[in-house]
Amino acid sequence: MGAIRRSKTKRRTRDMDQVHSDLRNPKQLAQLKALIPDEDRPGLGQFHCVECAKYFESEWNMVQHRRGKNHKRRVRLLKEEPYSQKEADAAAGIGAAAFYQALENKKEEEKVEQGMGAMEIE
Repeated sequence: MGAIRRSKTKRRTRDMDQVHSDLRNPKQLAQLKALIPDEDRPGLGQFHCVECAKYFESEWNMVQHRRGKNHKRRVRLLKEEPYSQKEADAAAGIGAAAFYQALENKKEEEKVEQGMGAMEIE
């Protein structure tokens, strides 16, 4: 008998796009930070890392986790915008012109906002 190569779901966390949408949705973020005691979660659900979607038994464990490489990597990856279905369609050539036009408009708006921020600093 060979080794079982299926992915284990015991320690599986939420995917990056799911966590990214949680962080962008204020209602979902408030619900995650509510810290309502839950007997089914480690530490009664009081110690939760939102970025990694993990619960910890104690505050010390959570602090040690936040210092770690895996947490820092996850935070860095969450700063990037995840791929969307529109992006995938544009890569396949479906509605590419409209997507790239919207992308250019978004970049121009960001440049204008950065220019306004530089004016406020002066």
